[in-house]
Amino acid sequence: EKSVPKPSAIDSELADTEFGSIEYVDRGTGAPVLVVHGSPGGCDQGSLLGNFLVAAGFRVIAPSRPGYMRTALTPANASIDAQADAHAALMTELGIERFAVVCWSGGGPSTYRLAVRHPNRVSTVVAIAALSGPHVWNESIDEKLVMHTRPGYWLLSAMARWAPKQTVAGTLGAEGALSKHDLKALAASVYSDEVKRAFVIAISLMASHTPPRKEGIGNDKRSYAAMPDLELSHIQAPVLLIHGDVDTDVDIRNSEHAGAQLANSTMVSMPGGGHICFWTAPESADAQTKVIEFLGNNA
Repeated sequence: EKSVPKPSAIDSELADTEFGSIEYVDRGTGAPVLVVHGSPGGCDQGSLLGNFLVAAGFRVIAPSRPGYMRTALTPANASIDAQADAHAALMTELGIERFAVVCWSGGGPSTYRLAVRHPNRVSTVVAIAALSGPHVWNESIDEKLVMHTRPGYWLLSAMARWAPKQTVAGTLGAEGALSKHDLKALAASVYSDEVKRAFVIAISLMASHTPPRKEGIGNDKRSYAAMPDLELSHIQAPVLLIHGDVDTDVDIRNSEHAGAQLANSTMVSMPGGGHICFWTAPESADAQTKVIEFLGNNA
């Protein structure tokens, strides 16, 4: 079976802010969109998530949240609110006053708080499979061995390189409650699509809880288990909520909960969609078009 090359090293920069040095990727030249990665993640993941935005003519700024990659975790930036303020500080450092935010998964809490705490800065929010309340990771022994150890990461890397078809099927199966028939069909569809195949393989390698993501995911676990009320009803910006209805990583009730409190929100449910369905489902192109139109209409 054909091997898949390793993803190239990310071309990131560092910005000095009052919350410490923040690593970020800056791509594109259009209207600015802050892309906030999940848990685990990093600016490399944020850049990957934002590929469709760059292709549509937007400028993507994708930071590494505290404890991920080259953004050090400190007492000054560890809390959810501090992460939100740090993102605002990064955009100030880049000379960007007003911007849209797109977040995924564990990027939800700090994004919602950014919109609450800096309402004049955030023009619009797109929350994809985003956490909106307390969350505890439930991991099996096998998952811990693979995700938390260096040998486990070596195995992930080897599988991605030499068994990409199995990597695609395994990743899709782990993030959605699909029947065997539906999973087989989805995996075949994704594997036959060069862009989707590359996305799934790349994001699978970003799921490790080992360095340089270890401190970030540890902080997220502590913060999200005891997550305070995010004060979603205070958000003034229009919010587009997108969620797969068989997501097993972040239950769709998170978006339903957010939608019930937000003053101005639209909910898009993706039937049969798992945690990364926005980028992998057969209807993902339509979902991405909705986001592009939403951002354009609410700039």
